[in-house]
Amino acid sequence: MGLSERTLIPGPAGAIETVIDMPADAPLGLALVAHPHPLYGGTLDNKVVQTLAKTFVELGYIAARPNFRGVGQSAGAHDEGRGETDDLLAVAKALRARFDVGGKALVLAGFSFGSLVQSRVALQIRADRMVFVGTAVTRGKVEAIAGDSIVIHGEKDDVVPLELVLQWAEPQELPVVVIAGADHFFHRRLHLIRNIIRQAW
Repeated sequence: MGLSERTLIPGPAGAIETVIDMPADAPLGLALVAHPHPLYGGTLDNKVVQTLAKTFVELGYIAARPNFRGVGQSAGAHDEGRGETDDLLAVAKALRARFDVGGKALVLAGFSFGSLVQSRVALQIRADRMVFVGTAVTRGKVEAIAGDSIVIHGEKDDVVPLELVLQWAEPQELPVVVIAGADHFFHRRLHLIRNIIRQAW
């Protein structure tokens, strides 16, 4: 991985704390990675979120991990996904302008609650690819996503039961990659998330 920086990006509710990880070579585009539910300890430093960011950097993308409202140095308070959607759109716009990647690929990735937010972001901005891990279908309406999206779920997820994710995916004819024995946080199986994404890219 190349350089990593922690910065504050202006957003609708104030500053958005964001970690930006840079690839060693000229970037192919921007990967925006959203963390799990902030009221249950979710932050940009979550291990799954870090794994997603590192994987995208390896694939040649600038990976940005914002903290949602009220987390770390991010201003504001939790807004049930509404304000968080606006914040991610603001981060994407700012980073595309800063790094001159406006015409290059945009990848939206989310873990748990972050996937719900990213499904709403995708209604307002065109994403070239989407990656959802532990999709939080129990937290509200997760919007339909493109058929080439990568959806990864743990077989033994006790936070978001696999059965509910399959019910969400079925009408979309959306494949779901199930990691055998994995819980919601993919303990000891983070490397499998990386492998699945790299092989599917």
